[in-house]
Amino acid sequence: MSDIEQVVMRTRKIEKLLRIQYHAEGKGLHQLITSCEERLPHDVIRKLRFIATIRNKVVHEDDFKLENRREFFSVCDDCEKELTPRSSRFIWRVAIALMLLITTAALFFYYAHWDVLSSHFE
Repeated sequence: MSDIEQVVMRTRKIEKLLRIQYHAEGKGLHQLITSCEERLPHDVIRKLRFIATIRNKVVHEDDFKLENRREFFSVCDDCEKELTPRSSRFIWRVAIALMLLITTAALFFYYAHWDVLSSHFE
């Protein structure tokens, strides 16, 4: 996959998060950031501007080469994590913990009472 494809795919995820979670409006990433700047976490704005600038350079400049891909994708990961609502991650963790607790309790119950329960299967 080329640099252009990778950069565009990652920035589209960020654009989607901005539109859905922060109700951003606009055509480009810079416009989306500007439209919801007051609702964004302050430490993320600078990173988003960096991502938007690199994206524009990769797409529009013929001789631009993405020198430090690891840094760019690391910043993208940080922004995606910051922009993703924490409540959904919390809810999934609670749901998984409850399922594990209920399953463990059921296994313990069956183990403790297997001699009584096994007589009903015959």
